[in-house]
Amino acid sequence: MQKKKVSENTTVKTQVYEKFLTHTIASGVSLLSLLLLGTCSTKAQMPPTSGGTADFVSQNQEKKSTPEMNQVTNVNQLSDVQPTDWAFQALQSLVERYGCIAGYPNGTFRGNRAMTRYEFAAGLNACLNRVNELVATATTDLVRKEDLATLQKLQQEFTAELATLRGRVDVLEARTAELEANQFSTTTKLQGQVIVSVNSGGFNGDRIINPNRTPDNPTGRITNQPNSTVLYRAGVDLDTSFRGTDLLKIRLDTGSGIDDQVANGGKDNAAGLLEPNFGSVIDYSVKPPTNGKLGVSRLYYSFQLANDFKVTVGPSIFPTDFVDFNSYAYLSFRDFSTLAFVNNFILFPVNGQNAGAAIDWKPRNGAFSLRAVYAASDPANPIQQGGVIQGLSPFTSLLYPRQFAPPGTPNIDPNITGDRGLFGDTYQGTVELEYAPSKAFALRLQYSGGELFKNRFDSYGVNVELTLAQKFGIFGRYGYGNFDNTAFGDIKPNYWMAGVGVRDLFTRGALAGVAVGQPFIVNQIGNSTQTNFEAFYNFPFSREIQITPSIQVINHAANEESNGTIVTGTLRTVFSF
Repeated sequence: MQKKKVSENTTVKTQVYEKFLTHTIASGVSLLSLLLLGTCSTKAQMPPTSGGTADFVSQNQEKKSTPEMNQVTNVNQLSDVQPTDWAFQALQSLVERYGCIAGYPNGTFRGNRAMTRYEFAAGLNACLNRVNELVATATTDLVRKEDLATLQKLQQEFTAELATLRGRVDVLEARTAELEANQFSTTTKLQGQVIVSVNSGGFNGDRIINPNRTPDNPTGRITNQPNSTVLYRAGVDLDTSFRGTDLLKIRLDTGSGIDDQVANGGKDNAAGLLEPNFGSVIDYSVKPPTNGKLGVSRLYYSFQLANDFKVTVGPSIFPTDFVDFNSYAYLSFRDFSTLAFVNNFILFPVNGQNAGAAIDWKPRNGAFSLRAVYAASDPANPIQQGGVIQGLSPFTSLLYPRQFAPPGTPNIDPNITGDRGLFGDTYQGTVELEYAPSKAFALRLQYSGGELFKNRFDSYGVNVELTLAQKFGIFGRYGYGNFDNTAFGDIKPNYWMAGVGVRDLFTRGALAGVAVGQPFIVNQIGNSTQTNFEAFYNFPFSREIQITPSIQVINHAANEESNGTIVTGTLRTVFSF
């Protein structure tokens, strides 16, 4: 009987202590979980930067810029926390039940920004102190020496089982280390995209004529209506980071271009065939122009020279990857397809696969940004001859037709294209100053200058966007340029486009837009002014599939009043993985 009574007492003590441990540990885990939920929600809502690469801030700067936080006793003291917020209950518990969360001196929680390591450490320390208080309070009258002795005895009895478990963990750790050592790469990510479009269109009237009437390039004339086509572009990105703040990008892609020459590219769609010079071609059909060939279209390395200063260098870059961003008219696989609507048309005569470098400086990660890019065409060619220069905008073949003549053409000076190579006679430098005090507004002032086949050009541009009520946006671009010694003499073309965009139309993640513009206004070419219209609706069928119908209208194509109106329609499908 004595032995049985002792056994029953021990069992009761064990059950009581197990209940105590369960309650205390559960309280601590619950408290720490609420801390993680309430603070880590900021990271989940952190928006990407405009360039697609995260802005990295050093720990020293974060510590210096983090204001002192004040303890709050009621969640209502946090002015920017609403009952409709998804983490409201977690914050309420942390503030009112556990008392281990603090706000900023101005009475805000700032849940829509990224949390610093110091802010997380402060919150974690406060909650750990609260856990210690719970344990101290709960064990004052409950835990006795006899209970501790019982626990020590149980630990001795289960020594063998603990050793077996420890051995299994060691085996798992060894296998994990082996897998990490033999995997392909710990820093390289593979991303891909496939664009497939069905395009159809035509024109009214008897014919469409080309505006260039120089002796070396007789007037082109199209009298037959174009057939419907299927065009595609497919590519994969290998993004590698060695230090976490850098990026080595390699992009392999191919497409359905008709001809590799810039002057003839983009004819796999009706707009590019009927009006190839003034930016009506579908953007992803000519960047870069291909003919079913697999090639390297991006090869560059980006790194942080300072916490607010990024540098990019590479033998294969596109200038428009680094400047002239716009939230509504910038990515032809997402929004507008018209080449002249995706970027400022006359600002980028060198607008293709080139070698060069770029910088992106955002002083103290504030509202101002300074960006610059240098791009040189045909950088691997050390001599003057070598065929047509790649990586130029379509309008350059109209302005300088002699430079696009095949080698050996009679009466063509072989030196007319100038020197080639990294610092040759066809290059472009672009500088952009951006003022973006918030996500809703951005103003960008731009300048581009350089040479086209020994001929000087200078262009100026402005790019603006404004978002109202987080879903409705208005945007526009304007450009003015000066191009010397063209086939039409010295010309000063103008450019403008404007439009509206609506986010989340009918469904979350959708984007719709309408834009109008005049890509190349110049009196020396044609007798009228070409005007382009485009409307699209991007429907996210899923995270990996987007379907976009669009309509494009071109009035007075090629600045010729006698040309009939061109109407084209495209159904674009984008697969991302």
